[in-house]
Amino acid sequence: MLQHIVWTISLALMMLVAFGWSFVMLRSGIREEEFAPLQKRAYRLRTRLFWGLVALFGLPMLYTLFDLPYDALRPAEGAGAVQEVKATGYMWRWEVSTEELEANRPVVFQVSSGDVNHGFGIYDPDMKIVAQTQAMPGVTNTIRHTFTRPGVYRVMCLEYCGVAHHNMVAELNVKERS
Repeated sequence: MLQHIVWTISLALMMLVAFGWSFVMLRSGIREEEFAPLQKRAYRLRTRLFWGLVALFGLPMLYTLFDLPYDALRPAEGAGAVQEVKATGYMWRWEVSTEELEANRPVVFQVSSGDVNHGFGIYDPDMKIVAQTQAMPGVTNTIRHTFTRPGVYRVMCLEYCGVAHHNMVAELNVKERS
């Protein structure tokens, strides 16, 4: 359904661009002194169109920024020591230094790869992505995340890395703090 809506909007915008291009092409033969009144109207129209597009796309963009998981980066009150996890991707497995983590304690993931590029994605028990980064050979990327609820989280590869890519899954068992 969403794809159909986006396709319809894209077609409408393409038609608007085609109309603008056609208008300019048809008016290109007009002499400059005859075009001056049209030019003033065109600048006014362009200014209104610009601010209309800012309102149309800018406000929803700002609204959706509130859904970003930045609160997960801040340790909770009395969160305790940071848990550190080293994760290395290989064709076709993850090596994770620890699979047992505590909820409501910050975790720092040090992510790298031993062979090719991999996408390191952490999914919650409902299979919604909560954090991700690239795992690259010779580079260590860092993710900071605080798991707010216990459960089994899955680490999955987000970048096709070969024939057994679909088997590249590791599990993190997040338990309630004791």
